[in-house]
Amino acid sequence: MKILIVGATGTIGKAVVNALSSKHQIIAAGFDDGDVQVDLGSKSSIEAMFKSIGQVDAVISTAGLAGFAPFNELDDAAYDLALTNKLMGQINLVRLGRDYVTDGGSFTLTAGILSRDPMPGSVVISTANGALESFARSAALELDRGQRVNAVSPVFVKETMEMMGMDPASGLSAADTAKAYVAAVEGEMSGKTLDAPDYV
Repeated sequence: MKILIVGATGTIGKAVVNALSSKHQIIAAGFDDGDVQVDLGSKSSIEAMFKSIGQVDAVISTAGLAGFAPFNELDDAAYDLALTNKLMGQINLVRLGRDYVTDGGSFTLTAGILSRDPMPGSVVISTANGALESFARSAALELDRGQRVNAVSPVFVKETMEMMGMDPASGLSAADTAKAYVAAVEGEMSGKTLDAPDYV
């Protein structure tokens, strides 16, 4: 398959590329690096990316910006970032990418465990994650030409926890997290949220 991976140069993205590149052709998309550049917060940038690469068999997104902050400190900009970038950016990959994905092709988006297991400071990211799960469930009912859409729900990634000075014991490695993305793109499910620990 020819697979576009948005966020391919990030921690999870690199692991997904490594997991798929031996069997599939990968097009790596990043904000300022990769084979093609894209700003997930810009609809026109997403359109330009698809026009430049043409038809693909699958789109995987491991990207999307959203911040952590106490609820009382969240301003409009914090909500706008999460909703414009992490949520609508990924939704727009599906909306704009349908014409570029082959019959029977798939979209795999990234939500996150904070939608169902929130923590203090996670309000905006938990909101975006929950909306992405709902989008995948509902959009799957209406995509035509056999196209599929799913969301992967990672837990905290060990490598990121280590970079943040956190104890990584409760996390999952990027390589193990990537297994859920492989299952989504190579499987037949649609409208599902794949919890990353279930695929290790």
